[in-house]
Amino acid sequence: MKETILAQVQQIAADIFNLPLSLITVESSPDTIDAWDSLRHLSLMLALEQNFEVEFAPEEIDQMFSIDAIISLLHEKLSEKVR
Repeated sequence: MKETILAQVQQIAADIFNLPLSLITVESSPDTIDAWDSLRHLSLMLALEQNFEVEFAPEEIDQMFSIDAIISLLHEKLSEKVR
């Protein structure tokens, strides 16, 4: 399931940051992507909420500053939905 989440997150992030898909990796973060500013971070969070049909709490949004952190939280939320 994480591979599917990764692929979707990569595509969404590439669209939001206007970057080639190949530049979005698990290690990507605001430190590695210049376009990842606070406004685009919120745009990314909204796009992820819509795509995965989940809601993030403000404190979760504050913690998701890497693709790896995003995937982990999404995996957790989606696993809860299945139960």
